[in-house]
Amino acid sequence: MRHKQAKYKDHFPVLNIQEFSKDNADESVLFHELHGERAIEEPHKHDFFIAVLFGQGSGTHTIDFVEYPIGRWQLHLVFPGQVHQWRMEKETIACQLMIENRSFEALMPDLRFPAIFYQQHPVMELKEDMYKMILYEFLCVQKELKESVIFPDLIRARCGVCGLLISRIAEKRFKEAVNYNTHPILTRFVNLIDKHYKEEHAVAFYANEINISPNYLNMVCQKQLNVAASSLVQSRLVLEAKRLLKASRMTVKEIVFDLGFYDHASFSKFFKSHTGMTPSAFKELK
Repeated sequence: MRHKQAKYKDHFPVLNIQEFSKDNADESVLFHELHGERAIEEPHKHDFFIAVLFGQGSGTHTIDFVEYPIGRWQLHLVFPGQVHQWRMEKETIACQLMIENRSFEALMPDLRFPAIFYQQHPVMELKEDMYKMILYEFLCVQKELKESVIFPDLIRARCGVCGLLISRIAEKRFKEAVNYNTHPILTRFVNLIDKHYKEEHAVAFYANEINISPNYLNMVCQKQLNVAASSLVQSRLVLEAKRLLKASRMTVKEIVFDLGFYDHASFSKFFKSHTGMTPSAFKELK
């Protein structure tokens, strides 16, 4: 029997979309131009979705502790709950859409693939024609937001077109995207992981929820993604552990119980086997 999880307050620095609105209005979609040098010094997360379209630029954008170089014709995606920071150099020209979480949930079907896929591929290199197509939709959203009478349905439709264009890029560029999309078991599995990974670490739980055997679930993952089913669960746990260790005020002991481990020793062994360092050492990394 699994122990009951203790409940701890989330101490992440969390920014909501209203903090980026000029008049602090309750807006569900925002557009901003990002020109020149700027930096986010401290890692934080948002409770909304961000899509940043770079026309040109240099610098770095760190998303969930992976550093990506900023360059020409790129699209960067940051999902609610992801930890990020960036440093943009003076030649940077970009624009961003911010979409609050409820509106983003309605947009998810247009993205077509599970969120976990995009979180694993947050930066997309674009060809010039696709860059211009997405830029056009971004600028149409900007224009609608400036109208004296705003039509929310029209803005949502434009955002939906952006979502479909993003999914087209994913389908063309990443073989795994096709696998996620064409295999309903994988889609169900990754969605269940995102919902239950803190309480349920065993593949048997997820197989039971999908009404298949653990062996069959593992076979599907091996065939379609070339990884064991347990690796997907463990990867999600490691990612959340990193987020909590680096971007929260929770103690290691609190994190141990928040992530469903029985004791510090088992968590430390798990974390070190995946990262090569202890949780305490990772927390102290600058």
